[in-house]
Amino acid sequence: MIKILVVEDDPDLLDLTAYVLRRDRFVVLEARDGTEALRRWGTDRPDLVLLDLGLPGIDGFEVLRQIREQDKTPVLVLSGRTESRDVMRTYNLGTDDFLAKPFEFRELTARIRAILRRVQGSAYDETEAPVEVGGLRLVPEDFEVTWRKEAVRLTRTEFRILYLLAANAGHPVAASRLYTYVWGSAGADANALRTHISHIRSKLARSGPGLGEIASVPGVGYVFRGGSAEPMTPSPAGAGAAAASPASID
Repeated sequence: MIKILVVEDDPDLLDLTAYVLRRDRFVVLEARDGTEALRRWGTDRPDLVLLDLGLPGIDGFEVLRQIREQDKTPVLVLSGRTESRDVMRTYNLGTDDFLAKPFEFRELTARIRAILRRVQGSAYDETEAPVEVGGLRLVPEDFEVTWRKEAVRLTRTEFRILYLLAANAGHPVAASRLYTYVWGSAGADANALRTHISHIRSKLARSGPGLGEIASVPGVGYVFRGGSAEPMTPSPAGAGAAAASPASID
């Protein structure tokens, strides 16, 4: 069973988050301040930490720093502190992801599963669900991309880059995270990523107006902004698949 340590000083949000995760069959550990978080992390060794920044006593930045000094336990920061300097500080300290409050719980669980797939590989057996952003739909099982039911032809590598960006629509994705997700632990160089991003941009532009755009985030990576300005909504696997030809595969 996957153990998740939830570190949150708001008792209502802590209870609700724990309930949602337990409903999704995760084992949940709880901590309400930084001292308790470090103690539970050291004794229980969770598979992943959900970490608030504004904690009493030892704050979330220091908790993250101490965890990273000792181990590579995945950390997902959940915070209302969305100023660029705070977000950049968490990435510099080694967070795996950052999710701004308030958030949707289905997005939270989607990000948790993405992190677990990345760090545990085949040990975490979970089929990636289709992702929809406005009229754009990506189906990992078939590497299928459709825009308003019309096929968008992408290679496997291009698909995985766009899938990760679309699954985090509106939120910057670190370049290092894209390297690991797309190419594995060996990673890839920045020029390769830029080239693939350029190809995806061209193909999206040819598919028609309103689809959305991939923007560079200096010092971080890239962000996908859906043309409909609607939040990302993961779909259950196999639900409502669009009738279109599969994308080409290299």
